[in-house]
Amino acid sequence: MKFGANTFIWESPFSTDAHLYLLDKVRQMGFDLLEVAVEDPAQVDVVALARAAKAAGVGVIVCGAFGPERNLSSADEAVRQNAATYLQWCIEAAAELESPVVAGPMYSAVGKERLATAVARQQEWDRAVAGLQKWGDYAQAHGVKLAFEPLNRFENDVINVVDQGLALIEQVGGTAVGLHLDTFHMHLEEKDSAAAIRRAGPHIFHVHACENDRGIPGTGQVNWSSIAQALRDVDYQGAIVIESFTPQVQSIARAVCIWREIAPDQDSIAANGLAFLQDLMGHG
Repeated sequence: MKFGANTFIWESPFSTDAHLYLLDKVRQMGFDLLEVAVEDPAQVDVVALARAAKAAGVGVIVCGAFGPERNLSSADEAVRQNAATYLQWCIEAAAELESPVVAGPMYSAVGKERLATAVARQQEWDRAVAGLQKWGDYAQAHGVKLAFEPLNRFENDVINVVDQGLALIEQVGGTAVGLHLDTFHMHLEEKDSAAAIRRAGPHIFHVHACENDRGIPGTGQVNWSSIAQALRDVDYQGAIVIESFTPQVQSIARAVCIWREIAPDQDSIAANGLAFLQDLMGHG
């Protein structure tokens, strides 16, 4: 099992011109991976990132940022096309960077929550299925998998829990599309996060570790011991990545509604979180 840290802990938007220092930083902290949240592909030189990652001895995970204009299931064809162009870039970048997955809620968009008719919701679902089928095949051809993330009800109205995700996976078919589980969202939405992990089983492609207040893993109410046991029970071998936030990265703090200090500083989120997770999973 490998442990990673998301670039959102320190920087947003990530740029290879300014933020390659994070590769050495996470390696010195003891991480195996840097998860790069790609908000603007124009700011990411994939060749330079791959070269720097190899020099630092750190793996890279590609995490997509799916805002309102990158909604693969939108009724607006132009928005769907924009999402497809972005997802294609992410898949090709992941292949170049040897990232096993592209992670994130690529079935829809962050911040989309609305009342809709049953007919409109079914049409949206069908567009998500069609989009993931197409891009799942493209990802598979590039040796990459798509790991889509269920979000809490305040951030998305399509996929909130594992069971909905499993239904989507069943309709998409194939083996290239699976789940990206985040303990923060699960804490809000699942009746029993550990039971949900066991139901998801081999369909779990990626995991984000985040406390219930978005702070340092291990300092809040998430039932970490039961989650760890469930991950062991399903023999999860993928990455566990810390994705937590502080007010210091103002654009992200605003996006995820962080209005107060929830950790001493950014480095504490990473360093203390890693120590906790390694002990939790028996990898210290």
